[in-house]
Amino acid sequence: MNHVATLGRSMRDDATTTIPPPGTGSPPPSPSRRTEPARRVARRVHHGTRKPQNWLQLFRFAAVGASGYVVNLATFTLLVHSAGLDYRVAATLAFLVAVTNNFVWNRQWTFCEARGDRGHHQAARFLVVSVGAFLFNLALLELLVSAAGMAEVPAQALAVAGATPFNFVGNKLWSFRR
Repeated sequence: MNHVATLGRSMRDDATTTIPPPGTGSPPPSPSRRTEPARRVARRVHHGTRKPQNWLQLFRFAAVGASGYVVNLATFTLLVHSAGLDYRVAATLAFLVAVTNNFVWNRQWTFCEARGDRGHHQAARFLVVSVGAFLFNLALLELLVSAAGMAEVPAQALAVAGATPFNFVGNKLWSFRR
């Protein structure tokens, strides 16, 4: 009998539990919960700087990036000065040529231990990271040309260099992660 009474109380308590109205559910996450992903990334970067292998990858990424930088600027210069294209269109086309160069070299040399058989996944991720860095590059290029009055080629050189750190971290932590 005791069990039946307990079950009855339990069912009654469940039936009378109030459900909060929409929009007033659980309280917002605490500030520490919101910053947790950022802390994880910062911790990962910090631990990564202690491994010599990561410094070798950074050197290789920089070498590949330097080749991509030359490819980008040569393509950009050719398109702006010889083909007479608008610098924004030229920057987009130069990006496409350089990103192809950089993906092939990074996959084969920089992050070769992460090759496996997931090339299409890595290519898609590489493109997403590269497009993000390119959008930063394009905004900086526009600012340098339009607002600062800088010539297109030197402005592109600075804009590409400014986007490089975002590109490396994104590709290291996401595109070519093991």
